[in-house]
Amino acid sequence: MDVNNESSGTDFILLGFSDRPQLERIISLVVVISYLVTLLGNSTIILVSHLDAQLHTPMYFFLSNLSLLDLCYTTTIVPQMLVNLWGPKRSITYGGCVLQFFIALDLGATECLLLAVMAYDRYAAVCQPLHYTVIMHPQLCHRMLLAAWLTTAGCAVLVSTLTLRLPRCGHREVDNFFCEMPAFVKIACASSKVVETVVFSLGVIYFLVPLSLIIISYGIIIRAVTRIKSAGRWRKILNTCGSHLTVVTLFYGTAISIYMKPQNNSKSQEKFLTLFYTIITPGLNPLIYTLRNKDVKSAVKRLLFAKKCSAGS
Repeated sequence: MDVNNESSGTDFILLGFSDRPQLERIISLVVVISYLVTLLGNSTIILVSHLDAQLHTPMYFFLSNLSLLDLCYTTTIVPQMLVNLWGPKRSITYGGCVLQFFIALDLGATECLLLAVMAYDRYAAVCQPLHYTVIMHPQLCHRMLLAAWLTTAGCAVLVSTLTLRLPRCGHREVDNFFCEMPAFVKIACASSKVVETVVFSLGVIYFLVPLSLIIISYGIIIRAVTRIKSAGRWRKILNTCGSHLTVVTLFYGTAISIYMKPQNNSKSQEKFLTLFYTIITPGLNPLIYTLRNKDVKSAVKRLLFAKKCSAGS
């Protein structure tokens, strides 16, 4: 590939979808649309959650942070991806690759914890409604959020350092559209058992444990919902919990398909699953919450109406 000769020795080559050049224009269009939807949708949720007093609750506090996380995550990947899709080179500097590797890993682990925290919030709201404000007091919410954001940083530093220090014997072609751990393990020319053991151990802590807590929370919620006789309250619970459960299914479903897939899956299948997981899903999250959530839609209408009134006066 001629791009190797144009790149410096410290650059990495992100192969992306170069094996399917006929699809690259379609992929770039999908990425641009998804990124714009992600920017608009998540920014709207953050803005509305901050400005509307009726949304100053733990649920929307966590939701606005999920939106911020998705914004940071996609912005880490998409700009460099579009440069490589549209430009003559497919390279990324070593520093840029390290930064992309670390941030994507850190935010991915943070989202696992944040989704578990949001499941606990839904459990408290449904199963302990009379004590909800006592259980989910502001101090606890801020502590859980801070723990979700900070505890994953050490994990990301450890994994990225171990992975990037693996000898590559001059190999610089990363068979993906961004710098991620599995692709770097594949180009290593030495044993990666230490890295894989560390990743497996941390995966149990930051992936399987949060997923288990989410499943337990929704198991208890489902049991509580079946006892509710009020149709109005039943629908309201399904409305708020359904949005979160849909996001969890998308996030964990695609993640499991990628990282716990059968070995006979092709590289192209893996890349398209990764594309859905990293680019499409963050754009779907705000749509899921706004389309299914009457509170968010009402808040948007109130803010737009207030703006029209102030402009008219």
